[in-house]
Amino acid sequence: MFYINFQEIPESQRDDAVTSMVYEATARIRDPVYGCTGSIYQLQNQVIELQAELARTKAELINIQTQQASLMAIISSPLTIETSDSPSFIEDHNQSFILDSLWI
Repeated sequence: MFYINFQEIPESQRDDAVTSMVYEATARIRDPVYGCTGSIYQLQNQVIELQAELARTKAELINIQTQQASLMAIISSPLTIETSDSPSFIEDHNQSFILDSLWI
């Protein structure tokens, strides 16, 4: 056990010192072995878990923004219309289908 000389603590910090002592005493009653150290450890682990979750969420957000940008690029790109002079995809597809069916 240690003793605090309140005369050595600046008057503006005395309320905080008393609050801290009450917190530490309450934590020691709840957990006689670790006291407030156990609470601090749990809170640090919670912060680490929340930071990891935040990093995952940020990565997911970047992924969604990238997908959105790609979709906007596709949507805003001009359409090319093929003329009757050039073969269309359907014609190419039908020709390959006919050729494939000959091999069966």
